[in-house]
Amino acid sequence: MVAQPAPDPTTQVALPAPDQLDTLRAYIDRTWGTLTRSHEDLLKALPDDKVDREPGTPWPLYVAASEDTAAVGQRLRRSLTAEEWAQVDLRVLPETPREHMDQVEPHGLLYLPHPYVVPGGRFNEMYGWDSYFISVGLLEAGRVELAKHMTDNHLYQVRHYGTVLNANRTYYLTRSQPPFLATMVRNVFAATRDTSWLADAVPVLTTYYEYWTTGPHRAGDTGLSRYYGLGDGPAPEVVMGERDAEGQSHYDRIRAYYRTNEVTAYDESLFYDAAADSLTALFYKADRSMRESGFDPSNRFGPFNVGIVHHAPVGLNSFLYRYERDVAALMHALGRSDAAKTWTRRAEQRKRRMDELMWNAETGRYRDYNFRTDTQNDYHFATMMAPLWVGLAADSQAAATAETLWQFEVPGGLLTSTRRTGNQWDAPFGWAPLQMIAVEGLRRYGYDTAANRLSTKFVGLVHKEFQEHGVILEKYDLVQRESDVSAGITYGYSENVIGFGWTNAVVLRLLQGVKR
Repeated sequence: MVAQPAPDPTTQVALPAPDQLDTLRAYIDRTWGTLTRSHEDLLKALPDDKVDREPGTPWPLYVAASEDTAAVGQRLRRSLTAEEWAQVDLRVLPETPREHMDQVEPHGLLYLPHPYVVPGGRFNEMYGWDSYFISVGLLEAGRVELAKHMTDNHLYQVRHYGTVLNANRTYYLTRSQPPFLATMVRNVFAATRDTSWLADAVPVLTTYYEYWTTGPHRAGDTGLSRYYGLGDGPAPEVVMGERDAEGQSHYDRIRAYYRTNEVTAYDESLFYDAAADSLTALFYKADRSMRESGFDPSNRFGPFNVGIVHHAPVGLNSFLYRYERDVAALMHALGRSDAAKTWTRRAEQRKRRMDELMWNAETGRYRDYNFRTDTQNDYHFATMMAPLWVGLAADSQAAATAETLWQFEVPGGLLTSTRRTGNQWDAPFGWAPLQMIAVEGLRRYGYDTAANRLSTKFVGLVHKEFQEHGVILEKYDLVQRESDVSAGITYGYSENVIGFGWTNAVVLRLLQGVKR
């Protein structure tokens, strides 16, 4: 038999038929309700597969010390039956919970005042950057009120918990996720034109911005930002919730890796004490920082991403550029022209520093910058499309980046990276948010053919697997065009979660942009 040539990854594919897409949209529309959590169904939100709990005991629900606990209790009791309320253990957090995490035991859900959409499965809480993409889908579906509720919950988190949290569980109090709050506010304001609401939101946007641009989130003296988890030691949800069939935790598997592999991507001794066969305090800090990034894990910053603490990432700084531009636009909407100019200058300064430190003309892409070694990271990662998405790339830079698309493009869409490492944020896997970022970035600079091609590939894959399994999932093998991914994942959790909030949203968004 003559071997057949491999398919050209840039071949244009067709969208599913209109009636098939209608079925997919109808499923997504029903799923918003399935994934929504509110006070009335609090007992659906409280359970957490990621932590241990003594059977038969009430679920803890924590309220910030700055909140009126009695009023919260009254509000919840009005929404629940007496039997349901008996299953809730309402508790108050320490005044400064980040500094007193040892007093937060057992771990539990954090109170939020409004309904929200969860990703699905083991992710049964409101997540930071998931919520941005979910809100985009809600607005596409005309569910403006629910999108506003989610945005209000994020504003509430900054006011009462100090930042937009990784998610509203107590073990996430020490870290955030990629910053999209200003864009969420801008999108909701565009739908409501409520200037009173916007005026109340703006001070919170400033507070959240300071989280990313001051203290340990500063990337050295670069003028750029980095991810940096504020907690110490092993992440509780990882210790409790990510064990393999042999009972080995994620951290056990990492120690085994260090024992048997030579690491050259960074100074291994910073993260692993070979003599004691133990992970260092900096390792756990870096591990938490990697989780704040949302890309958990890959080998982008060396094995297990722990080199992240020494990098200013392209994605994060692109998102902050957009944050600065969005706040400038919101200030204009409120008639605050001087404030708008200040935010515009911040964006321009960030763009200049990114061009100076991150742009690489030889490879035709922006690259993460290691401020410890004063070098660029040559790991090929799909966040190279973020500067196009937010509009900071010059036309010539966008053209150069678009010319490298073939290195990432496969039959199912855009790969997360070009390397296979056993991590779920590397090849051969692909994730909905990066498809949206790439597609919209390409469209911004006029590369509609490539944008349509990527859109139809990813939507076609999601639809194919929906037809076969009846669900939409968290991630996909884009090379094989399959959702069975567990065999290829060694580190982290191998489950492919059903739901799935941001995949639902991105499918709607991509379909909105594709021209038949």
